[in-house]
Amino acid sequence: MTSWKIFQGKPEKPHNDIENLPEPPSWRTFKKQERGSTYRARGEEIELINAALYLRRPLLVTGKPGTGKTSLAYAVAKELNLGEVLRWNITTRSTLQQGLYSYDAIGRLQDAKANNQDNLAEIGKYIQLGPLGTALFSSELKKPRVLLIDEMDKSDIDLPNDLLNIFEEGEFDIPELARIANLENQDDKNQLNKINVKTYDNQIATIDKGKVKCTEFPFVILTSNGEREFPPAFLRRCLRLDLPQPSRQELDNIVKAHLGNDIIEQAEKIIEQFLKRRDQGDLATDQLLNAIYMLTNTANKPDSPMLEPDNDEKIKDKDSKAKLIEHLLRYLSSRDGL
Repeated sequence: MTSWKIFQGKPEKPHNDIENLPEPPSWRTFKKQERGSTYRARGEEIELINAALYLRRPLLVTGKPGTGKTSLAYAVAKELNLGEVLRWNITTRSTLQQGLYSYDAIGRLQDAKANNQDNLAEIGKYIQLGPLGTALFSSELKKPRVLLIDEMDKSDIDLPNDLLNIFEEGEFDIPELARIANLENQDDKNQLNKINVKTYDNQIATIDKGKVKCTEFPFVILTSNGEREFPPAFLRRCLRLDLPQPSRQELDNIVKAHLGNDIIEQAEKIIEQFLKRRDQGDLATDQLLNAIYMLTNTANKPDSPMLEPDNDEKIKDKDSKAKLIEHLLRYLSSRDGL
């Protein structure tokens, strides 16, 4: 049995070696409170983040995959104690309303038929604020929320323009709630004016007369891989930050932050290999971390838990790991080979 290989490719011989699986790398623990804790911001990034905070303007962050665009939002939220990051992942089908709120009209209709009545005061059960709507909702803490609008360049051509008014006004209406607040001859007018709805992070928000207003404009980070241009009117309302790929020294610092200070000597050759390959095609920094993690967690382990491998086995294992590293450092473009 090869000690570092949990799966042997022999399903006819089941075993429990999964119990020997080491701890996951720090970037794959899924602990929300740890996200952003290892991010190392540069001077220009710090200046523009502070400018966005002061000016209450969105920050449009552009850079190649793996340069730390999303990690930046988590680092700001963690350092400034701004709570959980509200994340809106953009696709070609994303619309402004999806970011603001959702309304389950079908669910409400089905419940009304089942109960033979439509209780207007319970309409809030069918409405949930989206990530953008939650970020704009007035918080009793009087602190801005951190909103990450990820991969904005994947959006439909109209979405950037649709966001302009929201960024300028900091408020929006929920027509379904505004409509019932204006109804005449209601027994309890105040009950229909203020409706409780659920937020994106499963809290309760009380909406007054169907209008959501922000008292503290959220810290908004929009990320882009640079695959499209945005309208000038949209860019005018954003501060812009271009993230370069990490330098050799910055890569060393990133590796130390994730894998420890003692790992650099073992990782030297892989970092050099990574830098040479990155000059020829697109590679992300987490690919480097994956390669170093695999090398250091499988290094110097014998093929048998009882016997030291002979020289032929050592050479075979070394070649196998070298090929694995090449696979982990494949270019991001699907058209590029190893």
